[in-house]
Amino acid sequence: MKEEKQSLDIIEEAKRVLKVEAHSIIDLAEQIDENFSKAVEILYHCKGRVVLMGMGKSGLVGRKIASTFASTGTPAFFIHPAEGLNGDFGMLARGDAVIAISYSGETRELLDVLPLIKRYGNQLITLTGSPNSTLAKSGNVNLNIHVREEACPLGLAPTASTTVTLALGDALAITVMVQRGFKEKDFALLHPGGALGKKLLLKVEDLMHAGKAFPVVSEKTLMKEAIFEITSKRLGVTAVCNGEGHLVGVVTDGDLRRALERFSDLLHQEASQVMTRNPKWIEKDALAAEAVQRMEEYSITSLFVFNQPGDKNPVGIIHLHDLLKAGVV
Repeated sequence: MKEEKQSLDIIEEAKRVLKVEAHSIIDLAEQIDENFSKAVEILYHCKGRVVLMGMGKSGLVGRKIASTFASTGTPAFFIHPAEGLNGDFGMLARGDAVIAISYSGETRELLDVLPLIKRYGNQLITLTGSPNSTLAKSGNVNLNIHVREEACPLGLAPTASTTVTLALGDALAITVMVQRGFKEKDFALLHPGGALGKKLLLKVEDLMHAGKAFPVVSEKTLMKEAIFEITSKRLGVTAVCNGEGHLVGVVTDGDLRRALERFSDLLHQEASQVMTRNPKWIEKDALAAEAVQRMEEYSITSLFVFNQPGDKNPVGIIHLHDLLKAGVV
């Protein structure tokens, strides 16, 4: 019973912490006002970079906010105020906008850098829990991150306040992103190594089989040769083209199984007798992700590729396995 009660106490404490932090974010949402709009205007019209500053936990949150800005189309980086006073402020330039984070608004290291910010003429956005603090009064606009209580039962460790600060930073970054008209393709360009980058940057021509790797036979090719073409190219399919090189059909593994029931002398039949007409296709400049979508739509595993819509001569084929290997699926 004692162990069960201890387990319940642990669960209840976890729930309490999460509820305190959740309520703090809800409170923050309800107090968003014109100051937030002014901050977004400053960031949107910033000609330089967005520079985050903060000490301790605020500094850690500032680093994450800077990363969010950078990954959503707003150039940003973090400067540690103490290190900045010893040379790193050489990274700060005129035209940059500064976001300074301090819950008390009286962090000495941040107050010490105010003269430099003013001398450069940088726009200053402050995030503080005290609108009457020295830092808050020094900024062009102050955003209030005050919380009614910390999740820490001692009221000492920054918990709800850092969560609120992080959430407000996300709100700033995403609102500016929307203002800029930042799209999925822009995000992918900044994340080329990730799954999203592969989905939004890879094109069909990057993955298709072309040239000698492209399985193709003529309408009059005997099925014994067509089967060899299918097996040798290892894609389970071959294109069927007429005398002018126009795509007129496709022979798949499924077509072969159905043909075995229809023809007793399958190997001596011409490809035109076995093929399925009007095969599905895609243009080479299409995104690889679009190829996946089209395959899913028609429940197939490959698409023939044309240089552009309206063409009749295929230039390659793309298979679901290629998309899987590339991480598009």
